[in-house]
Amino acid sequence: PEVINGRTHKATVVDLSPWVEYEFRVVASNSVGIGEPSRPSALLKTKAAVPVVAPTNVSGGGGSRSELVITWEPVPEELQNGEGFGYIIMFRPLGSTTWTKAVVASVEASKYVYRNESVTPLSPFEVKVGVYNNEGEGTLSSISIVYSGEDEPQIAPTGASALSVSAAEVEVSWQPIAWNRHTGRVLGYEVRMP
Repeated sequence: PEVINGRTHKATVVDLSPWVEYEFRVVASNSVGIGEPSRPSALLKTKAAVPVVAPTNVSGGGGSRSELVITWEPVPEELQNGEGFGYIIMFRPLGSTTWTKAVVASVEASKYVYRNESVTPLSPFEVKVGVYNNEGEGTLSSISIVYSGEDEPQIAPTGASALSVSAAEVEVSWQPIAWNRHTGRVLGYEVRMP
């Protein structure tokens, strides 16, 4: 802070964070040097304010059929700026003009799951996550693209064939299922004997 004239007995401290406890000390100085600091003042909490820091790392995906899973990095307590802190989740199908809005009234929340039978598998959604507290709604994150949950594969592998390798072994081969919006990501195959 700036040095205050010796005849002044009060000062305004600026650029403090909202809803944070502070304590203050005063030191006297002259041409010889700086004296010992005063005892700390009592703790004083600044007033609350609308939060201004949006959640980061907004992403998601996965989940089950008919689900849209949205995740984010929670906002640290020192940036929540007041009581009643929570998250505002906004999402819409890619290309739509209407946003769906949900509220998560939990400080620790880092995930929201939207379930609706009308959500088709692997559909892209525009998603943004914002913050609020008792003072009002704050900043929203930038838009992220998140895909809804997948369905089980609807197509069977083709070209299955078997080759006897020994008296106790058979090698089975097949054509892999190509990825598309309807098949999703194939994570593995299961070989069964009828």
